[in-house]
Amino acid sequence: MSEEFDIIVAGAGIAGLSAALTAARLGRRTMVLSGDVPGGQLLNIEKIDGYPGFPDGVPGYDLCPIAQEQAQNAGAEFSATTITGLTADGDGWSVATGDGVLTARGVVLATGAQFKPLGVPGEERLKGKGVSECATCDGPLLKSKVVAVVGGGDSAMQEALTLANFASKVVMLHLGDALAGQGVYRDAVTGNGKIELRPNSTVAEILGDEVVTGVRVKSGDGGTAELAVSAVFPFIGLHPSTAFLDGGLALDNAGAILTDAAMRTRLKGVCAAGAVRAGTPGRAAGAAGEGASAAIALDRYLTDGAWPT
Repeated sequence: MSEEFDIIVAGAGIAGLSAALTAARLGRRTMVLSGDVPGGQLLNIEKIDGYPGFPDGVPGYDLCPIAQEQAQNAGAEFSATTITGLTADGDGWSVATGDGVLTARGVVLATGAQFKPLGVPGEERLKGKGVSECATCDGPLLKSKVVAVVGGGDSAMQEALTLANFASKVVMLHLGDALAGQGVYRDAVTGNGKIELRPNSTVAEILGDEVVTGVRVKSGDGGTAELAVSAVFPFIGLHPSTAFLDGGLALDNAGAILTDAAMRTRLKGVCAAGAVRAGTPGRAAGAAGEGASAAIALDRYLTDGAWPT
């Protein structure tokens, strides 16, 4: 494919979908590079709290299809491919994808982030065999089992609460003395009798031959012990998906794209939004707002050509 668009949105999480909806409603011909399944990391979240319009929360697998349908109804086009490269092309951009090259004057990078691996023996070998990043997907398979969640932030707490609906016990292994993240999740976790907290703990190895049978845990005092579990869910943070840039944009120390308050990067006509952007608040509502802001910034740029230097 070699079509030209006003705006290309790389990524179809809530930031990308919001950018696509806004751009299309502003009358810009918009293409979304959605990958195989639009929705991003939110698809795996059982309940998103704090999103406007949903006082009781909303599953990510409901919210994202709604947002995609809105964007499509507004005129945004979708392609089940991903961005693989970005190069300047006159006063616009050539966007390389798995299906060919597209061109546009404006680009929104909303490629999201991937969960960081623990980087311990057994993790890669046992992926899909007890090592998982989706409690919603695998929780029903773990009824009456003991499972481990590694991490103490929002994602880890949300997954632990989901798993507690199925497992007999959820052991949370986390660094530091206390859980991080939102107080509402901390209260829910500490008040759940099926969740056991083990602070100042790290996983040194995931055990098992064909499937996960346990973890070797290192405590803050340097001691180690084995814990029998049937599954391990690592949620120790996110790594922004920026490999396709190949050094073409300034990143912060965490590998996220630097922007101004309007989501504009130093590259004229290129914005970033959502988990791939430095300083993002890490909330679904915030990501949606960033996507809309990026689309508005590009609409103004396409109108007057102004861009900060």
